[in-house]
Amino acid sequence: MTAALGEDWSAARLAAWMTPHLAHVEEALSAWVGTDSPVQLGDAMRYAVLDGGKRLRPLLVVAASEAVGGSPAASLRAACAVELIHAYSLVHDDMPCMDNDVLRRGKPTVHVKFGEADALLAGDALQALAFELLTPDDGTIELVVQANLCRLLARAAGSQGMAGGQAIDLASVGKSLDEAQLREMHRLKTGALLQGSVEMGAACACAVSARALSALRDYGAALGLAFQIVDDILDVTADSSTLGKTAGKDAASDKPTYVSLLGLERARGQARGLLADALAALDRSGLSDAAALRALAYMVVDRDR
Repeated sequence: MTAALGEDWSAARLAAWMTPHLAHVEEALSAWVGTDSPVQLGDAMRYAVLDGGKRLRPLLVVAASEAVGGSPAASLRAACAVELIHAYSLVHDDMPCMDNDVLRRGKPTVHVKFGEADALLAGDALQALAFELLTPDDGTIELVVQANLCRLLARAAGSQGMAGGQAIDLASVGKSLDEAQLREMHRLKTGALLQGSVEMGAACACAVSARALSALRDYGAALGLAFQIVDDILDVTADSSTLGKTAGKDAASDKPTYVSLLGLERARGQARGLLADALAALDRSGLSDAAALRALAYMVVDRDR
């Protein structure tokens, strides 16, 4: 991360903002994930979720919710729900029938640790728990907000989002994609859930202007694609110990990436251009306090892991 994150926040100020929010999310995840499940399944679920990960998606939910004055109770549940969907996707993606990876977040993947059957079930259970968290029956979240959050998360995770992008990714191994095809694959596989995180944060408020919603969607879309391009760059520039996952896996698997298509320097230029697009979207949002979202955008593009 660079020392400064644009004109609004320094890295130190971002860290000061992130620390209590991350602690709150970790506490909630620890309380909610796998605690009432059969022991082996619960252990696999907790292993997949706790003690690892950047928690970018929850941070985007919280930052967007704060920017629009959303409900803290709703944003916490939405933040945890989107992280559970992300975790389930990683569990399934790492399995032999998908990407067949053995390292995730610096430790053995779930199917290596617990076996394929329990990994499959853990992913299924995490997906179901995500939607359970969004629908509490204690009156803390208005029903219309619950319904909207479920709709946004389902769309981001399903065939028109993350799952659809993964299907395209699997079908594209060994094939040549043009830039438009690669962009569409990554828009779905990675970008949809990041954009959905921003939209879910906005949905934690009952009334948000059409101008702000449109700008936040554009911000999330640009940031989601930038995140994947940086991932492609890091896959060839960082080592496995830094990344916490197997470096060079895309090239070894003959997968199309922004680096393989454009080269390293042009890929870096694309990421910087998308950062500019994300910041411009915030500028036209009309929101008075989008500094955390701006800082997170810089963090995504300037990260080294």
